[in-house]
Amino acid sequence: MRNALLYLLVIITGLLFVGRLFYLQVIDDSFKLQSESNAYKRMRVYPERGHVYDRNQQLLVANQPSYDLMVIPRKVKPFDTLQLCDLLAIDKERLIKQLKKARHYSPRLPSPVVAQMSKIEYASLQEKIRKFPGFYIQKRSARDYQTTIGANVLGYIAEVTPQKVKNKPYYQSGDLYGKSGVEKSYEKILRGKKGVKYLQKDKFNRDIGSYKNGTLDTLPENGKDITITIDAVLQQYGEELMANKRGGIIAIEPSTGEILSLVSAPSYNPALLVGRQRSRNFTKLYLDSIAKPLFDRSLQGQYAPGSPFKLLNALIALEEGVIDENTKVTCRHGLHYGARKPFGCHCPSGTSNNLNKAIFASCNAYFGKTYLNILNKYPNASIGVQKWSKHAKSFGLGNYLNNDLSVGNKGRIPDSAYYNGAYGKNRLRSTYIISNSIGQGEVETTPIQLANMTAAIANRGFYYTPHIVKNIKGGTLPKKFTTKRVTTISPEHFEPVIQGMFDVYEKNGGTGYYARIKGIEICGKTGTSEVYGKIDGVRTQLDDHSVFVAFAPKDNPKIAIAVFVEHGFWGSRWAAPIASLMIEKYLRGTISRKDLEVRMLNGSLQHVYDSFISGEPFKINRNRPR
Repeated sequence: MRNALLYLLVIITGLLFVGRLFYLQVIDDSFKLQSESNAYKRMRVYPERGHVYDRNQQLLVANQPSYDLMVIPRKVKPFDTLQLCDLLAIDKERLIKQLKKARHYSPRLPSPVVAQMSKIEYASLQEKIRKFPGFYIQKRSARDYQTTIGANVLGYIAEVTPQKVKNKPYYQSGDLYGKSGVEKSYEKILRGKKGVKYLQKDKFNRDIGSYKNGTLDTLPENGKDITITIDAVLQQYGEELMANKRGGIIAIEPSTGEILSLVSAPSYNPALLVGRQRSRNFTKLYLDSIAKPLFDRSLQGQYAPGSPFKLLNALIALEEGVIDENTKVTCRHGLHYGARKPFGCHCPSGTSNNLNKAIFASCNAYFGKTYLNILNKYPNASIGVQKWSKHAKSFGLGNYLNNDLSVGNKGRIPDSAYYNGAYGKNRLRSTYIISNSIGQGEVETTPIQLANMTAAIANRGFYYTPHIVKNIKGGTLPKKFTTKRVTTISPEHFEPVIQGMFDVYEKNGGTGYYARIKGIEICGKTGTSEVYGKIDGVRTQLDDHSVFVAFAPKDNPKIAIAVFVEHGFWGSRWAAPIASLMIEKYLRGTISRKDLEVRMLNGSLQHVYDSFISGEPFKINRNRPR
């Protein structure tokens, strides 16, 4: 019995070995392909990245052919280095450096030697590539920008880092991926899926055709096209208006949260980051620590919001019941409290302001007193500031907006925990933080947050998460972009605030009166944001930032906007006119106030920025509307 069992075991084991050998030698060609690696070459076939269109189907980003010289270090044999360097227009030191880098990455896997060669460079090299064993040319696509605008929106693609290759199995050395903007946010959708192609070689290392007639090849899947929410015409106009200025413009469609324009100034031509000069151009942009063209001021800039923040404090005060639209405060060139320095204002001394006038004349005294009333409603200021903070954050302030933009900052809306850390638990007094009433103090916002806050006011109490994608071919919009987000403020409290914003433009004495556009009902609020910097190690007050928020029309609004001009002095000088022109451009397509347009297009603040470099900040009369 035991002998029979042993024979049976031997027979079964033998059959298993025979079956496995039959499968490997007759059915499965994979090991045969590996054993004949000297006669066959496995190449990745790269898909076309998806195209990018604006909201009106204007093509913004397409593709153009590009060629990379790749190397597999273990297959390299002695070659004429000077001839190859001459063909590639590079020096010998760079070639040796690239080969060492490739060998360090992997002796068996391909690595790039020269990326993104042009058609002419490819043609001259292709004729002689057989002289350089171990080298081959990889065809792929590079971006072809159909526009010179929107670099911060569109972003760019770059070679993957070693860390990226290590963490993401999809990528290999030399691959390109979205590094910023839309390219980064929608990388997985735009990149597509790579294919594989097997080529047969002769004894001279020349390609002589596909292996097995391409039966083992896999086709690449091209990336999906996407339509973004940006209006290219409005975007270009915004960038023109911000020439020789620094700052940002964010325009949002209130009814959807779609971003109509996202301007960061100064910017650059996106085509600079394509081709063999990409690395050199990027380094130049990156090292510009003065203008910072790679820094997206609209999304990353954190600034004191200034007087537009008064709108939010008015809404919170109405919700908390500490004022109504008829509540009056007497202004004596500011708010006086205790023995401290008066909280200054531009209103004539003895002026009695209600809510409407306080908004359109931007009365600091009114909002200083109102803010104190909010905090002092509760047993202590710590509880009061926590309530206030909760209301403010319901407008999307103080937190990342959970949008689809590749960069951003959360700003700051301080709460009781913040002040407990600064002053000690429950030691906060409302007068310590009165600067928050006018958007100074510890409050910081980004321009996109201000635009979103304005959209929420335009909607009378709700907003949709701002987003840059409008449509993905063959896909659906994420639910988070179609979900209504409701603030803590009751709808009835918005009307008196909106009326005050309307009178900013319409009433003589309103801070936006001289930027009004006939026939368009614009609701807005100017702002002048104080800013400090260190000059020769001394904290110095610099020229104020110019801020403006607005929406239009007053009823059924189509656009909400925030404009921020660094060191633009006061809100009505730069930000308000720029916002008015952007609104008219979007709603009408043409500009009626040519005088205003010419002044904004030709206006420059470069002399101010240059003065900071010289260490002698340019000064201007601050006695202007805020």
